[in-house]
Amino acid sequence: MKMKDTLLLGKTKFPMKANLPVRELEREKEWEEKELYEKRQEKNAEKPSFVLHDGPPYANGAIHMGHALNKVSKDFIVRSKSMSGFRAPYVPGWDTHGLPIEQALSNKGVKRKEMSVAEFRQLCADYAWNQIDSQRAVFKRLGIAGEWDNPYVTLKPEYEEAEIRVFGKMAEKGYIYKGLKPIYWSPSSESSLAEAEIEYKDVKSPSIYVAFPIKDGKELLDKDTSFVIWTTTPWTLPANLGISVHADFNYVLVEADGNKYVVAEDLLETVSNEIGWENVKVLKEFKGTELEYMTTQHPFYNRESLVMLGDHVTLEAGTGLVHTAPGHGEDDYLIGKKYGLDILSPVDNRGCLTEEAPGFEGVFYDKANKLVTELLDEKGALLKLDFFVHSYPHDWRTKKPVIFRATPQWFASIEKFRQDILDEIEKVEWLHPSGKIRLFNMVRDRGDWVISRQRVWGVPLPIFYAENNEPIITPETINHVATLFGKFGSNIWFEKDAKDLLPEGFTHPGSPNGEFTKETDIMDVWFDSGSSHEAVLRGRSNLTFPADMYLEGSDQYRGWFNSSLTTSVAVNGVAPYKTVLSQGFVLDGEGRKMSKSMGNTVLPEKVIKNMGADIIRLWVSSVDYESDVRISDDILRQVSETYRKIRNTIRFLIGNTEDFIPSEHRVDYDHMRSVDQYMMIRLNQVIDTCTKAYKEYKFSTIYQTIMNFCTGDLSSFYLDFAKDVVYIERENNEERRSMQTVFYDVIVSLTKLLTPIITHTSEEIWSYLKEEEEFVQLAELPEVEFKEGAQDVLAQWNQFMRLRDHVLKALEQARNEKIIGKSFEAHLTLYASAEVKELFESLDANLAQLFIVSQLDLQTETDSSETEKEGVQFPGLRVVVQHAHGETCERCRAILPEVGKIEEAPTLCERCSDIVLSDFPEALVDTED
Repeated sequence: MKMKDTLLLGKTKFPMKANLPVRELEREKEWEEKELYEKRQEKNAEKPSFVLHDGPPYANGAIHMGHALNKVSKDFIVRSKSMSGFRAPYVPGWDTHGLPIEQALSNKGVKRKEMSVAEFRQLCADYAWNQIDSQRAVFKRLGIAGEWDNPYVTLKPEYEEAEIRVFGKMAEKGYIYKGLKPIYWSPSSESSLAEAEIEYKDVKSPSIYVAFPIKDGKELLDKDTSFVIWTTTPWTLPANLGISVHADFNYVLVEADGNKYVVAEDLLETVSNEIGWENVKVLKEFKGTELEYMTTQHPFYNRESLVMLGDHVTLEAGTGLVHTAPGHGEDDYLIGKKYGLDILSPVDNRGCLTEEAPGFEGVFYDKANKLVTELLDEKGALLKLDFFVHSYPHDWRTKKPVIFRATPQWFASIEKFRQDILDEIEKVEWLHPSGKIRLFNMVRDRGDWVISRQRVWGVPLPIFYAENNEPIITPETINHVATLFGKFGSNIWFEKDAKDLLPEGFTHPGSPNGEFTKETDIMDVWFDSGSSHEAVLRGRSNLTFPADMYLEGSDQYRGWFNSSLTTSVAVNGVAPYKTVLSQGFVLDGEGRKMSKSMGNTVLPEKVIKNMGADIIRLWVSSVDYESDVRISDDILRQVSETYRKIRNTIRFLIGNTEDFIPSEHRVDYDHMRSVDQYMMIRLNQVIDTCTKAYKEYKFSTIYQTIMNFCTGDLSSFYLDFAKDVVYIERENNEERRSMQTVFYDVIVSLTKLLTPIITHTSEEIWSYLKEEEEFVQLAELPEVEFKEGAQDVLAQWNQFMRLRDHVLKALEQARNEKIIGKSFEAHLTLYASAEVKELFESLDANLAQLFIVSQLDLQTETDSSETEKEGVQFPGLRVVVQHAHGETCERCRAILPEVGKIEEAPTLCERCSDIVLSDFPEALVDTED
């Protein structure tokens, strides 16, 4: 028998190499076979519920790291709630309608115009289901638990039925109307857009000053005078019907370079400089109110432009006189309506000017800018042309500019219940207060919601038209359509004639011949997803309304948070969520937006294949998701290193508790050494911090706390000196069993705390423990248990740890000076103040063992006249490091004077000889004999 065989070295089959890409798949297969998600739901069936309602990702394309951040964060919350006394079901969802899927099919060569609408829609549905299947596989591979076999999907008949009923309730309350007003229109999509579908980019636009000759100056201004307007959209001048001025502003009639013009007094200097007027003379001053109802001659059409008073006119830029085209702007529309102007919008769906703009028919609006400017110059009305770069609205899907265009659309009147929405915003808990302010301001300032879209892939607006073109939106017709959609799906709208979609025997005074037509527009996709509170929260018996939480990216303040709030307040009078949590965007390692063209994307599937899902999950826990977060190969390698440290720490603990049976060997807290009690207290502090962090959704706090505990308290301190106990002492030695008790409790507690985060690894660890639950996912999070007197023990050891830092510095200095090599070669003499000496003695600990040195003397520091004292001086402590005297014990490796002096065991120290002589005498047999 060799001497090393007398040591109780830790042994375990728990592998050092995680091999996550392979082992995670095995775990996930087992979870599915054992129906772990369902078992957790059954176990928590009678507990209070916590419902996190999933915002639906769009069913198109591979998932990106933003999806991973979002879905994994949700999984952290759902799992931690499930392990904290809540019934926390998770129903994932998908958004499936809208333009991107139509475009995807078009890119694949599908000829939409060569098939019926119903046939094309079926292709869209098939495509969406394929995308759902591929995305679902990756979400499941990330270890996210939920009802993956029964997700909610916006194209499902039961979902579409619920959405139609939401529309019906809003219509019944008078919130739905059809109107002709300017809206965001995307020529590239040939469809109207909601504000949530707009993003802003810089563009270069023309900047022109134009003279409108006065036709009727109301005896205040002569006909040889012109009003000066400024615009950055020359293409809208064919639609000009008026000029707006502010009632309270001062305006001036000036003579400039031989001509007479009217501009706002406060802008005269700016306008003069811009246009290049050199000889400017003010002839007259007057208020804006005096200009009302004057008329001017349109600069190139034979019609008048009316002068009107509008509060939207400002002095921030321009001339103080605003070109007004009621068909191309919200403010223009409102003032035009007030003054009885037509809503002229001579632009078609493709963005080309129509015959209502003579001379420009068929010209794309952007190209019309140059033609209009040239015509103005030809007519002598162009005073100045320049160009400037400014922020301009774009279609967030096609990334191309949008225009304001008046078209007949269906609207939801926000104005009618705006205050109700604002009141509900005040009642919600916004975990990021800035989000509350952002949404509040959006709702306060937004216009009515355009809910119609000129596409085919979506939920049809359930509206019929009588022969006299009167819209029919009644509870009877809407409920009938809802029932049909629930039974057959919304494709029936495109497969059947209007009369076949109406209730049997339906009549209407506007259709004396019994003929009806149906609306061809579909619902805004935000109305789709915004109806999920009815289709899902109210539609499933295991969920509750309102949801306890909505969690999405910060862009959803203008999207899903907004549309869900609007529809829920409209039909239920309350917000659909109690709490809202938002996340930033995922950027690359340098803080840049990820894009394929830049080659800086990090794909979840690739990371899973190379490193494992738990590395992504651990990364999610490491970032401060309230702001934008970064990811790169280097960052993932750093996270992987943290994972390795945590895994190796736990592996050491498992290896050194193989012979520990909790029911037999556990040492009560009261019988533990002080240092073991300290570690139990530190463990409970970790539990306390982490469980609170789960409640507050501060996952990075959990990451930092556990990492610091593993690398600091355990690896660098407790486990470092523990080897001198668990390896060296007898198997059932009280100190050894005491440390093993700490070890085991640490493994169990850390495994439970890590389960919501690195679920696969936690289950792997759990399989090596001796716990009742077969799976840690069915266990509860550990509870905090501070024993009486814990604060005193903690205070003692916190002070010791500060003094230990001093001793370690002295040992390091001695190592640099070649006095010692390893710390085990040291003989420490600690000259301590009375207070520090009392502390050391009160610990009732083997100080040499704690400092991992062979010999240690503790002395009281006395006053001395010596100007310099030996060793390294710290407050209250002087440390002298010498090389230890004696020989090295073959078994424990300590250098001690008694080694070589014990006749029966000349190579051992007293402690080791006692153990070996009684338990392993064969190890002392001289093999040479």
